[in-house]
Parts: sequence; C-alpha cells; structure tokens
Amino acid sequence: MALTRRTFCGALAGMSVAARKAEPMIHAGRLRGHMEELSVYGRPARGSFADGVSRVAFSDADVAGRKYVMGLMRAAGLEPRIDAAGNILARRAGVEPGLEPILFGSHIDSVPSGGNFDGDLGSLAAIEAIQTLNERGITTKRPLEIVVWSNEEGVAYNNGLFGSRAAAGKLVPGELDHVWNGVKKSDAVRKIGGDPERIAEARRGPFRAYLELHIEQGGNLEKAGIPVGVVEGIVSIDGYEVTVRGFANHAGTTPMPDRQDALVAAAQLTLAVHETVTREPGRQVGTVGQLQVTPNAPNVVPGLVRHTIELRDLSSAKIARLAETIRARAKEIAAQTRTEITMTLASHHESAMAAPEVQAAIEASAAGLGLRTTRLPSGAGHDAQAMALLGPMGMIFVPSVGGISHSPRELTRWEDCARGADVLLATVLALDGDRPTRPTAGTTTARVPR
Repeated sequence: MALTRRTFCGALAGMSVAARKAEPMIHAGRLRGHMEELSVYGRPARGSFADGVSRVAFSDADVAGRKYVMGLMRAAGLEPRIDAAGNILARRAGVEPGLEPILFGSHIDSVPSGGNFDGDLGSLAAIEAIQTLNERGITTKRPLEIVVWSNEEGVAYNNGLFGSRAAAGKLVPGELDHVWNGVKKSDAVRKIGGDPERIAEARRGPFRAYLELHIEQGGNLEKAGIPVGVVEGIVSIDGYEVTVRGFANHAGTTPMPDRQDALVAAAQLTLAVHETVTREPGRQVGTVGQLQVTPNAPNVVPGLVRHTIELRDLSSAKIARLAETIRARAKEIAAQTRTEITMTLASHHESAMAAPEVQAAIEASAAGLGLRTTRLPSGAGHDAQAMALLGPMGMIFVPSVGGISHSPRELTRWEDCARGADVLLATVLALDGDRPTRPTAGTTTARVPR
C-alpha cells in the first residue's frame, strides 16, 4: 500500500535518533553518482572530479549539463520544461493541485575553474528528493516544483541571478541587449532554450515556500562541527565598475615624476578598498577581483585600467556608506596620480531575510533526523534572494571543507551532502503539512538590481 506524507513522517518521528542517522531518507550513493556524472560537463581535458569544472552560463558545457539534468528529471518521472528565461522547471502533482506549490532547487552554472558542489548539490538533491518520494510511494498534498535557475553566477554579462530575477520580474531595463564576448544576452538566452521575446512569461506565480540546499562556501559549520546551517539572510551585494584613465607612454624614456600611471592609481584604490572595509568591525567584505590593463605590455606605462569593486554585507546601508568613502578616496588618488577615475554602480542585490516559519521548519526537520543546527548569514548571493520577493524563503547549508569555494578544491563530504538532502526532503514534507502562509509586511526586505 502506498505511503502518505503523514504516515511516512509519523514513521520517521517514531524512529530512534540512532536509526535515523544510520538510515538516510534519500539514496546517498545515487546522489553522489549524479554529481560525479554532472561534473563531466565542463571538466578540464583529461581531468578528474577533483580538477573542478568550468561550466559558465550559456557555454556549450552549460548546454550539455542542462541536457543531462533534464534527463535525470525524466528518469524521476517528471516532464521538464524550459521557461522564457531559460530556467528548467519540473512539477510533481499533489493530491490538491489548486494549492500553492513548494518550490525548491538551485543552479548548475559555475565560475571558471570552479567546484562541483556549488549549485549542483541543491539542484541534484531536489531531483533525488522527488525520486525518493516516488520510490517510497509517498503522496503530497501540494504540488512540488523543482527548478534549475539559469546564470546564477553572473560570470556571463557580469550580473548574476538572471533566471530568478526574471521570475521575480526584476530584470534591469535593456538587460537583454547587453553584450558579452560578442554575444547579445538575448541570443545567449535562446541558446539554452529560452525565449527573450516572451521574457515576461517567466514571471512566477505564488508558492507556499522556496527552499534551497547549498554548500556554505565558508568555514563556519566545519569549524563548529555542526552538520546543518539554517540561513538567517543573504547579504546585499553592490558591484562597481571602475575606469582609471592615465597616459600610456614609453617605460624607458618617461621619468617617474612625469608618469600618469593608471595601474599605480588602480593599485592604490585596491588597497583603499581593503583599508576601508577592514577599518570597522563587522562581517562586511570588499573585493577587487578583476583587472584589465591596457596596453598590457612590459615596456609601456599603463594608460588605462578597468577593474571591479564588490562590497557585501547584510546591511545595504553599510555598503553604500563604505562605497562613498571609497569614492572619496578615489578622488584623492586621481589627484595624486594625475589620472581620471570613474566608479559606476553596475549591479545591486539587496539583502534578503529568510522567513521565520521556514527557518523553524528546517530546524525541526534537522532535529527529527538527529542533526544539530546553527543559524548563520550567507555571505554569498543566491537565487533565494529573488525568490524572497515573492514568498517565504529558506536555505539549508552544509559544511564546506576548509571554507573553500569557487575553486577546484571546493569540497563537501558525501555524508554531509546526503544529510543536507535528507533535511531538504524532510522540510518539504513538513511544509506540505502546514497551513498556507502568505508573507507579511517585513518578512523580507529584498530588492534586486534596478
């Protein structure tokens, strides 16, 4: 006889903690196998899983990885579809189809030379959760919908969360006309099966809750020896594009006092970012992570430098204030180096707070599995930021070994991956049994780039 959600959860609650730890809900080996198979798409030539992946959004590797994921969805009894923004969606029917669905998933695009856990775990664990429900004959009251978001990382076109922002109706005006590597964004969306002419149709309807399982990408959980993190909120992120204009001249014949060295000015501004961000206590961070030097020749004084500045903190007001301090320092550096420096806000992702009732459901589900939890903020951006605009949002973190991410050395232990997937499934079932709850004023302060 097929199990219902109620009988399954009741049986789970009746198990001892030791038994629950020993017998995971999901198929851990299958989840690992799928993650290892996905890693092939974008893997370095003659490389292995340990060599990481470069699966930048809209690349051929991304297209191949998406095809693989859709195959997994079909194997789990789902019929995937691609929306106008290139998001991959698949729905499992509930007993009461008119109820708002529970939405969960993540992304599979990566940064160049990235790891095999960032995004992949949440996406494949969502599919594994559906597969587990099917195999155990468990029915849910609500529809369940899994999603693999497009271009979360934002390496392409220097603005992330593309698919989820489209779902929230928060694309920047003219964004589809942006060009990166000679390709217009609208054409890139077509490449992955989207339809930029109908982008408004990517807007999401209401949902009961959005859940995302993810690696922490920091070292807090591992240091504390705690297997599950319950995210309190996701930081605000401001990205700036900086242009430093000097004068390119011969490196051998231009005296040092006469130089207008754009790279010297950029170097001083890079140090100014570090000094500004570290001058006061708090979790705020600042990064200059990308520089382009022109003409980039060993015997020419650099005449032009373009670089980025990224500021993050849970308080958007704080990073705006830090940016103004950096801007004032840039003006001083320009005068001292006889260069011209412009600093332009390129992207803004407002902080997003997790819904208290979803946090509580995650904590209760982890406790039911005998797993300790702690609450912590997310220093990385996630598609959950955009989803917090539309309904209750929650995130589940699992430990990152050494706090390393966006690197081939990114690693989360397989047992922690399985634990996270167990908590994801248990939380989905818990939320399925709850009364529908709509977000109230103050539930989230999320806004996305405008």
